[in-house]
Order: sequence, then structure tokens, then C-alpha cells
Amino acid sequence: MEALRGGNGEVDAAVAALREGIPVVLPTDTVYGLCANPHTEESVRRAYDLKGRDAQQPSALLANDVDRLLECLPELRSRVEPVLRTLLPGPVTLVVANPAQRFRLLTGKRADTIGVRVPDLPAPADEVLSQVGLVMATSANLPGGPDPARLEDVPDEILEGCGAAIDAGELPGVSSTVIDLTADEPKVVREGAVPARKVLDRLAGLAAE
Repeated sequence: MEALRGGNGEVDAAVAALREGIPVVLPTDTVYGLCANPHTEESVRRAYDLKGRDAQQPSALLANDVDRLLECLPELRSRVEPVLRTLLPGPVTLVVANPAQRFRLLTGKRADTIGVRVPDLPAPADEVLSQVGLVMATSANLPGGPDPARLEDVPDEILEGCGAAIDAGELPGVSSTVIDLTADEPKVVREGAVPARKVLDRLAGLAAE
């Protein structure tokens, strides 16, 4: 599959693939991500099969902005909304309560929680997400493999199964920082692109307001 770079054609190809249920590779603000339509079981399963990922492992729900995220997960309009608006967009994944068990294919074993992101995307991936609104995303590597900072780092077996792959050059190459907000106190699940201490300090400042 030929990588796409520049012009409206690459956006159109990625959007069309996602709407048809075919996974794509998109650059994010951290690493290259393997993305799929989160609304259809076939699309998500195709992405998991390409990655060789256990279906019980969770993946993140990426939205083009916080408002879209709140539309799809209205339960977040409680105490979590100020946190979302404080930390997002940015290279942070937030694990939040999902009492309605929405997007069940993305939640893994914990159906009552879901990881959400609003990445600060490079062009033209931002236009793709603006058009489709939401994608399921996981890093475009094989289990245990290095996080792909360049499109060339994405394994051929993943690229060959995708409908489009957008090349935005070299990315930071460090996955998002993951913070679990489902308990009384925030918990660091994974240190990543932004220092977890910085995230926790911002949350503490928000709570003190």
C-alpha cells in the first residue's frame, strides 16, 4: 500500500476507508496509530487482528474535540468534564467511568471504564478526525514492538491490511501518558509523553479551585 502525503486525496482516502470499516494508520501527537471505526465490530476486530492484539485488551477512543467526546459519552458531563477540558487536547489518555458500557469492543475486560483521548493531531490527520469524529486507536506496532515514530517503523503486515496510511514525518515516538480517573484519587497507569507528575499537579490545582 502506498503511503499518502499532502493534498485532499489522502484525507479522502482515509475517511472513505474508515467509513467502509477498513483500518487506517494515522499520525497522532505521540506515535503512529492503527485506527478503525469504533461503531462497527468488524472494523475494530480487523484492527485487532492486524496488530495481533488480544480482544480483552482495551484500546482508546479518540475524538476530534471534547464536545464530540461528551456527545458520545454523556455520562462524562459530571465532575469529569472540567478535567477533560483542562487536560485535552494533548498527549494524555484518561481512563474514565463508562457506566452505560458504551463502545464495548474498546473496553477490554473492564466494560465499565473506557480510555479516551483528544489528541493534538498533525495535519492532515486532524482533518480526517474532524470528518469522522471518532476513531478507535492503538499504537501501530505489533505486541511488544517499539512505538512507531515514523511511518517506516510501522510493520508491513499492518500497513498491508490498511486502507490508507498518512505520513506526517517523524513524531515524538513516546506513547501518551495514561491516568485512571475512576477512583477517588487519580492513578498513573503509564508514564508517557507528558510527565505524569505534571498531569497530577494540574489535577490538584483544578480540585483546589
